[in-house]
Amino acid sequence: MLRDFSTGVGLLAKGFGLVFRSPKLLLVGAIPAVITTVLLIGSLVALGVWIDDIAAWVTPFADDWNDAARSATRLAAGVSIVGGYVAVGLLLFSAITLVIGGPFYEHIAETVEDEHLGGVPEAQRVTWGRAAVIGIRDGLLLVGLAVLCAVPLFAAGFIPVVGQTVVPVIAVCVNATLLGIELTAIPFTRRGLDLKVRRRVLRKRRAVTLGFAVPAYLLCLIPLAALVVFPAAMAGGTVLAHRLLHDDIA
Repeated sequence: MLRDFSTGVGLLAKGFGLVFRSPKLLLVGAIPAVITTVLLIGSLVALGVWIDDIAAWVTPFADDWNDAARSATRLAAGVSIVGGYVAVGLLLFSAITLVIGGPFYEHIAETVEDEHLGGVPEAQRVTWGRAAVIGIRDGLLLVGLAVLCAVPLFAAGFIPVVGQTVVPVIAVCVNATLLGIELTAIPFTRRGLDLKVRRRVLRKRRAVTLGFAVPAYLLCLIPLAALVVFPAAMAGGTVLAHRLLHDDIA
């Protein structure tokens, strides 16, 4: 498991190497990410302005508690809400960025596979319209899964000790897995393979997928880092998908 996890980390590092050796790929991948970043930062700022009211709204049971207990409960609720929003926001980030930048990321996938991985003879040409429809559909499904997972994790966040230690680790693994599914979308789509197949293939080598996706997810949490991380992760995700589909991971 540790070897597979380190293999996944190495694939993300390979993605960084590919885009840094080709500044054009870095620029191509950053353009859609810039647009999405502006949109999501604006929504996060709005959430920050209203977080006290939202935390109070979701914890009406604490209205009659003493000040210390009420404040602690609503602080925990606010942290959980912001954490959940950031987690879902990262999935929205990748989904929206893929929809906006379909042709850009298909170019990255084609370049990586054709120039570095031997090409894909059976590859289908994916138009922007088709890529947008697939991206919206898959994005909604994955965000829906993220929300379903976020609800019990939000509740578990109130459990002393466990909510501050185990739950965040589980949340990172869950959201990183969903992010990994999105970052490998284009190589599968070019082969005519749908989301169900993608999830099944990635699940077979879960440790490799987590090794790739967890550091990508954590790096994307750094403000503005996604502008560089996302193109690299797309390149790395292409390598990951290619190797899994060709059984080229030892």
